Amino acid sequence: MAAVKKEDGSIYVQVEPLKSIVAQTFNLRGCSQKESSRIAIRLSGANLRGHDSHGVIRVPRYADYLKEGIQVADITAEIKTETDILAVIDGKFGFGQTVGEQAVDIGIKKAKANGISIIGLQNAGHLGRIGDWAERAAAAGLISIHMVNVRGSLIVAPFGGIDRRMSTSPFCAGIPMDNDEDPIILDMATSVVAEGKALVALKGGKPLPEDAIITETGEITGDPKPLYGDTKQGEFPNPSNGPGAIRAFGNHKGSGLNFLMEMMAGALTGSGCAGTLSEPKRRFCNGMFSMYFSPDAFGHSDDSFVSEVRAYVEFLKSSRPTEPGGEVLIPGEKEKKVMAERLQSGLPLAPEAWEDILSTARDSGISQSNIDAMLNGHY
Repeated sequence: MAAVKKEDGSIYVQVEPLKSIVAQTFNLRGCSQKESSRIAIRLSGANLRGHDSHGVIRVPRYADYLKEGIQVADITAEIKTETDILAVIDGKFGFGQTVGEQAVDIGIKKAKANGISIIGLQNAGHLGRIGDWAERAAAAGLISIHMVNVRGSLIVAPFGGIDRRMSTSPFCAGIPMDNDEDPIILDMATSVVAEGKALVALKGGKPLPEDAIITETGEITGDPKPLYGDTKQGEFPNPSNGPGAIRAFGNHKGSGLNFLMEMMAGALTGSGCAGTLSEPKRRFCNGMFSMYFSPDAFGHSDDSFVSEVRAYVEFLKSSRPTEPGGEVLIPGEKEKKVMAERLQSGLPLAPEAWEDILSTARDSGISQSNIDAMLNGHY
């Protein structure tokens, strides 16, 4: 059977049956087969890389978003402003796995033709793991930089403050390598943890760092409960309901970087910042400011760029490790190692998170016998 409980209490589920369950869940809830498949591939892909915060744990929340009209099925993003190297794109609250891909492909096409492009995406549904978009650009031979904010998501406290005023506002960049080498991907929230990591911890998964959360009284804790507050029986935890907040990483540095994400992804794109005093509660969406560069446009007509990157990586990794048997890792290297492990072991899920996914699938109309069949390889 493709779902196995291990000694640590986690449920290990193989990727393919999990993708089938997730895809059918959203197909039965009104998404096309293509969009449902995209959602399943992107969410399970995040788990494969160790980014459980942006993985299948979000299935119940996505289902709620769809039901409540926060995200809309099968949207075609609309170009509002365009030049040869720039486009401002309205995602019209479509699923991020769909409108995000559309926006990235426009950026790739413009950069391949002109050497550089800048894309502002507004009003997108949850864009998932932003590293997906950097990987997509890298596969086309392009460097990319992505700045993201979350309008209507006030869950992070600024440095020196207690009250929520920010979103988790991720930053991502990707560096392409040769075809037989994995790209270098830096993908991170500007908060101590992404909200999804707090959700994973709340559901019985990996605990949070002890400095991740600030309570309404200003106390620092690793307990995720102050972020969510009390959750009624049958409700999925909502980070908007709690009195506490996630802290920005690195004190003033992370808080400052978070502010920059709001300026570029929120204000400049026209998607809107996390909130304002006159409008503290805004409709949830992602904004994303992206830049794409072709190394060829900088005079690298041969492999000189990749050769220099490779040489620096070797130099960096030659640093003596702080721990015996340790290793200096470059961005994205840990994800590669985790993926190799999880392709063999399956994806680890806390029992409560797994039951939430199954419950959402059953509520969508998938019978338990059908779920069991998919878990046994019949999909």
